[in-house]
Amino acid sequence: MELEAAIWLSISLIILYLVWETISPIISPIIIALTLAYILYPLHERLSSMIGNRISAFTLTGVLTIITFLFIIGYALWINDVKQSLAYYINAFFQWLLGFHLPMAIYDLIQRLAKDIPKRFEGYVLGYTYSLPKLSFQAVVMLFAFYGALVNARGLSEEVHSLIPQGNRELALKLMGSTEKTLHSILRGWLAFSILKGTAIAVGFYAFSVSSAGGAIAVGIFTVIFELLPVIGGWMIWLAGAVYLFTSGHALVALAFSAYSAVFVSPVPDYLLRSKMGERETGINSFISLVGIFGGYLAFGIVGIILGPVALSLLGTLLEEWKKTKELKARTSS
Repeated sequence: MELEAAIWLSISLIILYLVWETISPIISPIIIALTLAYILYPLHERLSSMIGNRISAFTLTGVLTIITFLFIIGYALWINDVKQSLAYYINAFFQWLLGFHLPMAIYDLIQRLAKDIPKRFEGYVLGYTYSLPKLSFQAVVMLFAFYGALVNARGLSEEVHSLIPQGNRELALKLMGSTEKTLHSILRGWLAFSILKGTAIAVGFYAFSVSSAGGAIAVGIFTVIFELLPVIGGWMIWLAGAVYLFTSGHALVALAFSAYSAVFVSPVPDYLLRSKMGERETGINSFISLVGIFGGYLAFGIVGIILGPVALSLLGTLLEEWKKTKELKARTSS
């Protein structure tokens, strides 16, 4: 009996290894697809009630296909300009940040980020610049995974719930609830809001001739990153652009750009939308979220922005359950 169990364990491990080797090269586009599916699922539900599940998923996938196609074209045309602009902005920001008298631990973390972020970005750029077919292939994988996730969302949810062991069902449901709250806060709250701001500021920088197309895209990316940080936000970036226009002798353009940015970037969207998003965000501490995002990025790259906060949230849930178990044991023993 023990020999049979050992054989089946070995076979299972071999199968898991082969599966991992198969999906590991495409794990990033799959995670991105699932992330987008999660963000857009409420819209998919509304469309499904009107036009049907498959047609709704096909429509959203079609829109995503067009956006992805435009992204690949833009990547090929502007990536070098974006890379140079982003490296310049990141270096300038970190040099400004390091000028403050910060605690040594924070100072060391900022120094590490200042070195690591440009290197990682350079690695991503070089990896895809010389292999656009690879980028296109991963885009196709992402689109198919996105469509499949939307079409089979309910079935996948039921399947996951059916796999929960009955003995630990309560703990498993709490872990799933913690993951749901974290994903809701990070993806449908911060990420969606930040991407909208980044897109708006990129359009503004290009439309008002503050920078080239590549520089505007870099500014949009930088805005998304800035929205992670407390106090700092998109308002600092558009203010710097307005000052640049004003000092360049374009006072009226600077005024128009400021009005546009105030309405579409900050502070008007913060007052109109942030409060509504805040009502839906529960179960995640902002500091833990920040640590999870940056730590996840350093450990796993882009997908770590999602994995990091989720991992910390799950750890918090496990610690809470452990404390409750200890308290229960203490009560029963007394």
